Amino acid sequence: MVTIDNKYLEKNIIKDINRHQEKINKIHEMIHNKSGLGNDYMGWLKLPYDIEKDIDKIEKAAQKMKNHEVFVVIGIGGSYLGAKAGIDFLSKSFEKKNPEILFAGHNMSSMYVSKLLEYLKDKDFAVNVISKSGTTTEPALAFRLILNLMQKKYSKNQIKDRVIVTTDKSRGALYEVALKWDFERFEIPDDVGGRYSVLSAVGLLPLSVSGFNIRKILSGAKRAYKDLSNPELSNNSCYQYALYRYLLYKMGKKIEILASYETNMRYFNEWWKQLFGESEGKMNKGLFISSVIFSTDLHSLGQYIQEGERNLFETVIQLKNQNEEIIINEDKDNFDKLNYLKGKSLSYINNMALEGTIKAHVEGNVPNIKLILDNVSEESFGYIVYFFQKACAMSAYLLKVNPFDQPGVEKYKKEMFSLLGKKGY
Repeated sequence: MVTIDNKYLEKNIIKDINRHQEKINKIHEMIHNKSGLGNDYMGWLKLPYDIEKDIDKIEKAAQKMKNHEVFVVIGIGGSYLGAKAGIDFLSKSFEKKNPEILFAGHNMSSMYVSKLLEYLKDKDFAVNVISKSGTTTEPALAFRLILNLMQKKYSKNQIKDRVIVTTDKSRGALYEVALKWDFERFEIPDDVGGRYSVLSAVGLLPLSVSGFNIRKILSGAKRAYKDLSNPELSNNSCYQYALYRYLLYKMGKKIEILASYETNMRYFNEWWKQLFGESEGKMNKGLFISSVIFSTDLHSLGQYIQEGERNLFETVIQLKNQNEEIIINEDKDNFDKLNYLKGKSLSYINNMALEGTIKAHVEGNVPNIKLILDNVSEESFGYIVYFFQKACAMSAYLLKVNPFDQPGVEKYKKEMFSLLGKKGY
């Protein structure tokens, strides 16, 4: 469901990949044997199969949450980006959701939170709070404030029926709160980190509440698991992608830009940025990760990509099959000089913009890797999520860094806690 097109890469890079096959084989074995750095967090590898035991419970809980006007997902990083990416990827533009899905706990903006609380005052709403520890500042603050609002609106039994907790299976502040209130609980597996948790209850519960078939999502992920189990580069587009970006990095291309030509990919781009940025950016190594939505950003960042510093490359996601088509009609006055496009579909025009932009950027010394995604569906979402997760593990191991920790994230927290006067800091 994801194929790779390397024709826009330099021939010496393509020619060079086979000599890295032995290295790829060793890392592949390390991944599947769970023997590499961070091996305590390899639960994502077979998560599409392991989560099956919880699917009935997830779907039952989701069905209950659909009875409310608004469903608020509280979390930050991997605790919200995967669900948000999937909902935006799969939803029809301008579609009114029932229930409406809102997100909190991913920022500390008083403007955002105050407006959210004001909006919820007159709504019948439910909450899914997601945090392994329960003490991560942003979601903990949001949950405290929203729970305060719930206590003003609802009885204790009503609150109990409106809150689902996704947290550690046996410990942590949020786990203790869930026990105290008798909230329904879902587990974040011990061996799955936040940015690899989309295919657990973390992502699947909000996606199910949104009306999407999570069994099909898992079916796509299982297909990816099978397709990507062969380490041979000629048969593994995921490993090809990881190796190409590694070789470009070694050539001095230090920035990777993920380019999408569909607006439904905006939050998928954000999820991708967290996955690769947090997994690889350590020990003074790793690509700087950015993203764009074209053709919109061709009228801003496009100028820099074309003629700025030559230290970047692009990974372009092309959607192969469109679900909707718009045909351009002839206008008798041709006031906009667009009659040359008559009879052509808007998706065809968009794809020509994609091909033309790639050619222009390659001519401007910006290598391009093109990934072709079959369609927009639950299966394709599950597939591409798993594709990038495995590519990220391979890519980080090529750099000889731990793909599953994030020690740098703790630095800002220590400084913030010190300034806020938290005990021990």
